Amino acid sequence: MDADRVLVAQAAAGSAEAFNELVRRHRARIFQLALVMTSGDSESEDLVQETFVRAYRTIAKFRGDSAFGTWIHRIAVNVIKSYLQRRGVRRTDARTTARSGGDSRAEAVRSSEDLETDVVRRIVINRALAALPDDLRLLITLRDIQGLEYQEIARITGLKMGSVASGVFRARRRIRPILAPLLGALGTANVKD
Repeated sequence: MDADRVLVAQAAAGSAEAFNELVRRHRARIFQLALVMTSGDSESEDLVQETFVRAYRTIAKFRGDSAFGTWIHRIAVNVIKSYLQRRGVRRTDARTTARSGGDSRAEAVRSSEDLETDVVRRIVINRALAALPDDLRLLITLRDIQGLEYQEIARITGLKMGSVASGVFRARRRIRPILAPLLGALGTANVKD
């Protein structure tokens, strides 16, 4: 029995310490997902908190059919999707800039490889991700940023494996032209296919 399963059983029995340990283990990945899916929205922390509140309220219903990490990601995806629907149309400024590849900061990557370069790289990647529709951004975030396997992504999203694979492929194909200036500046190989 893995450690998460033991903690889930203890949390379901009422142990706040066990649930806090589950939060500690999974919080960073859920926060990263919320940050990417909301394009760095200041509400990301609230979404993480809402995810864990929902998990806490329903932990006794966790059947263990999947890993706790998969279950908490599923809750996070639902919380984030609801938030995005409530928020309505996403901000178009980041989307427009990302589509046009018009972020001149990508050019600055050629001149140095220091902290500034890392910040610029992150900005360009975030803008490229922001240009994607929510469904594709979710899939590429789970696969390429969080490193989840296709099968786990299918369980989290409720999609079929083929839909996950084709969605990741479409997302990569759409962000490739946006990231091309950055990749060229860094001398990096092509984006994963």
